[in-house]
Amino acid sequence: MSELPRKAIARGARLAALPLGYAGRSAVGFGKRLGGAPAEIVLNEVQQRTAEQLFRTLGELKGGAMKFGQALSVLEAALPDELVAPYRENLTRLQDDAPPMPTQTVRDQIAAGLGDDWREQLVWLDGAPTAAASIGQVHKGRWHDGRDVAVKVQYPGAGHALMSDLRQLSRLARGVAPVFPGIDIKPLVAELQERAAEELDYTLEAEAQRAFAAAFTDDPSFVVPDVVAVGGQVLVTEWMESPHSLAHVIREGSQAERDHYGELLARFLFAGPARTGMLHADPHPGNFRLLPAVDGSPGRLGVLDFGAVARLPQRSLPEAMGRLIRTAADSDRETLVAGLREEGFIRPNVRVDPQLVLDYLSPFIEPTHTETFRFTREWMRTQFERINNPRDPAFAMATKLNLPTSYLLIHRTWLGGIGLLSQLEAEAPFRAILEESLPGFAA
Repeated sequence: MSELPRKAIARGARLAALPLGYAGRSAVGFGKRLGGAPAEIVLNEVQQRTAEQLFRTLGELKGGAMKFGQALSVLEAALPDELVAPYRENLTRLQDDAPPMPTQTVRDQIAAGLGDDWREQLVWLDGAPTAAASIGQVHKGRWHDGRDVAVKVQYPGAGHALMSDLRQLSRLARGVAPVFPGIDIKPLVAELQERAAEELDYTLEAEAQRAFAAAFTDDPSFVVPDVVAVGGQVLVTEWMESPHSLAHVIREGSQAERDHYGELLARFLFAGPARTGMLHADPHPGNFRLLPAVDGSPGRLGVLDFGAVARLPQRSLPEAMGRLIRTAADSDRETLVAGLREEGFIRPNVRVDPQLVLDYLSPFIEPTHTETFRFTREWMRTQFERINNPRDPAFAMATKLNLPTSYLLIHRTWLGGIGLLSQLEAEAPFRAILEESLPGFAA
């Protein structure tokens, strides 16, 4: 049996063990309840131990398992703090670390992508990776013209492993779901499956990164490294010297740093579509790097990883999106419902209560009500719990609203951005940012 199938089988076995482990712990928990332990304490203990196993397993894996963990980590701010606390460190580690591939394998991949004479172009390569992603790892190198470069090398068999893991996770969604009460895991995995082919295509990623690099050249707030070379499963870009990602600010940043980088994050997510016609659709902390201040100016935000982007048909975010958010912000309920019907968010013949629609959409609308808005974990959790509480009247809206295909990636990015701002506990002029960059929102 070849090495790749053996690894795939081992990976599948560890994934399959996750819901079995949960079932076993639930049985032990049931025994403790019979012994008199309070149900809430038992459930919390079962969830914590299952979560620890889940993220320990995902942290050791590559492919779809790691990508699934990264997608969940963005939503961490929405989870109850007593559940999140035991493995918040594992979530952050998952975003930045993964076991490296052998040095010879790296060289073989580079030769396959750049040609047998690759050493004439890449005159030096650090043997140890500087970063890891879900389908590849990054090494620092030096190009023949003297530039320091980042060399992203895709893991051999990454495509097979990615799709295999995502299929397995889709089948196991029900078993993993108890770790994340209120999060519908299966659609999350399905959406990841749809984007997987694009993220495996480094030529497509290079095309997007070149467009962003050109659009943000000499920008005072943002840095996007340009593409140097691409071939097969290898992508070479300019090196970005940055000691930390946004995860550092989330862990130990001052309030001033949280506010500054939170505002930059929000501005970038909306400025990208306006300048490039594409939306950077992977807002997790590891993709955003902190660049130190120069000559007294504020620090800039470096942006990496353009494997997941939404190529927008109108080369901008939909005008209707801004118009509907403005209508909701103005509490014009009837016009809001009519607009949602026109865009396909409410299907024909589905009857809704306009006030409940407005209530359901409040997580998207509330940050626009004031000149600045403080995003917090507590606010995020409150919103999340409210729309996932069957006793709350707004809960029923989830079954009546439809998400048009054209908004799928926009919606996920919006939620991920809000989740990241809430992890940062950042205060930002959100309304002004929308007025500047979201078509249809400005009055």
